[in-house]
Amino acid sequence: MSMSRARVARRIAAAAAYGGGGIGVLGGVVVGLVLTEVSLARKVVGGSDAVTPVADGRYGFAFALRNGQQPLRLAFLGDSTAAGQGVHRPSQTPGALLASGLAAVAERPVDLRNVASCGAQSTDLQRQVSLLLADPRTRPDVCVIMIGANDVTHRMPPAESVRLLSDAVRRLRESGCAVVVGTCPDLGTIEPVYQPLRWIARRLSRQLAAAQTIAVVEQGGRTVSLGDLLGPEFEARPRELFGPDNYHPSAEGYATAAMAVLPTLCAALGLWPEEDRPEAARQEGYLPVARAAAEAAAEGGTEVTAARGPWALLLRRRRRLPESQPPTALPTPEP
Repeated sequence: MSMSRARVARRIAAAAAYGGGGIGVLGGVVVGLVLTEVSLARKVVGGSDAVTPVADGRYGFAFALRNGQQPLRLAFLGDSTAAGQGVHRPSQTPGALLASGLAAVAERPVDLRNVASCGAQSTDLQRQVSLLLADPRTRPDVCVIMIGANDVTHRMPPAESVRLLSDAVRRLRESGCAVVVGTCPDLGTIEPVYQPLRWIARRLSRQLAAAQTIAVVEQGGRTVSLGDLLGPEFEARPRELFGPDNYHPSAEGYATAAMAVLPTLCAALGLWPEEDRPEAARQEGYLPVARAAAEAAAEGGTEVTAARGPWALLLRRRRRLPESQPPTALPTPEP
């Protein structure tokens, strides 16, 4: 299965690189069923009219008083998951959780800026990147991008989706910014989505996630698989880890996501221990990029980063946080 997914992902990534429109991964005979199930799922899932909390600000302010270091600049781009839709407090958003965790690991303040937009597709990334790069004095040191779910639900050709993400990562990397991408979540875990859409949504989102990984790694970024929204916990405990709309994560769900992304975020800035080597017992190691991408897409919390030539390093990062920094006890931003 993973080898088949790797081939499809490589084809999508290649089509994106050469300007192709898209690859038909499903036959036309299922289109009618898909459209019917999408309509039913949208009625059941519904949406949230709540205003997404604004979490922009400085985190770890005490570190500036202690050692006088300048803040790291962290930016968030992407869709409603990156924005933190579904929770009520700024401190519960993924941006705030990761800014707090990064400040604790780096022992220096972190300035967070979130330009993600609810409902955004990859077509919005160019605008978001331009906002971040407009002023050279405030350009971020590292960016986290979460994108792809709306591309799948709006039937954007996967090659177009991947090309737009690749362009965004390239621009950020050329500006000197490290980039971590949380790839397309597994939409098959959303509780109100019925068969056959559940199977189709899982297949489409995992293929897109694998293709995203190939493109991001080739541009010098790192990816973390959001998989089935960061683990089987979402299927086992949907009432706790999904928010009121049964679509976006709850506060605990976002904390689970932050637990998976934080080690990769720190590694991108050279803050993770050098002795953190691949472990054969965890099936970590160096693989061809397409195979690493396919394996990561099937397991949440898996990091893929570039190695030499056509090889990538696969690390299974889930739940490997510093013991001193549990995500459920992170501080709120300073005024």
